[in-house]
Formats: sequence, C-alpha cells, structure tokens
Amino acid sequence: MFPVISSRHLWWTGLQRRICLTQPELSRQRFQHVHIGVGDWAELSRAFTQRDVVTFSELTGDVNPLHLNEDFAKHTKFGNTIVHGVLINGLISALLGTKMPGPGCVFLSQEIKFPTPLYVGEVVLASAEVKKLKRFIAIIAVLCFVIES
Repeated sequence: MFPVISSRHLWWTGLQRRICLTQPELSRQRFQHVHIGVGDWAELSRAFTQRDVVTFSELTGDVNPLHLNEDFAKHTKFGNTIVHGVLINGLISALLGTKMPGPGCVFLSQEIKFPTPLYVGEVVLASAEVKKLKRFIAIIAVLCFVIES
C-alpha cells in the first residue's frame, strides 16, 4: 500500500487509464500478454535538476520565468523556481512504461492534480497501484510525493 503522507508533501495524484496488456513477440501474428493483477504496485524516484528544467524548456518552448528565473520566481507565492508539472507526468510515464505494467503500455486518459509545487533538487517518489482490470485496460492509481531528506 501507499505510505501515509501529509498533503503538504503531496505532489501529483490521479487515476491513470492505460491500454497496456499486450506487447508484440517476434512474430507479428502472436502477442505475449503482460501479467499484472489488481494490487500490483511499483515505485520510481527522481530529483529533477535545473538542467532538466532548462532542457525541457528548450525542447518545448515553455520559457515561463517561474521555471527558469530565480529573481522572477522569488517574488511569486512559490518563492523559488519550480519544476514543470509535465516533467512529473513524464516520471509517471517512465514508471508505468518500464516497471509496471511495463513495455508496450499506452496512456488512454488521465486526471492530474497539482496541489503543491515541486522545487528543483527535491526527490519525488512516484507510486502506482493497479486498481481494476477490464480486458486489456488497467486502471492504475498513481501518487507522487516529495521524500523528505
């Protein structure tokens, strides 16, 4: 199960719907099924650096000074630059696409809530748990929070 945490450290929550239970084998005619069950879970953690934020900004054109300019950000309610929320979403994608359920997964839909910011250098832990299975669709609950050092 997921650890009990205060809402102050909660970063990202939501339900993920993924079509994820098949991946091609060597033959195009056959498919190997990924075996997951309700209650299966996995975790992945990462600390995003300022270089990660700058690289993301360069790739996407999202040059919001809240993410890039310390002087600008210190005069906001956040007090410092913050990590793009989409980078957290990428961590979730990495967790689901590499650990559980694994290779071959594809997002169908998602719900996202960002109750608090993630600051550069903070370690965020992403946890995912299979809540429901229906044919080739898994409903996966995802929870991300900052690990206190």
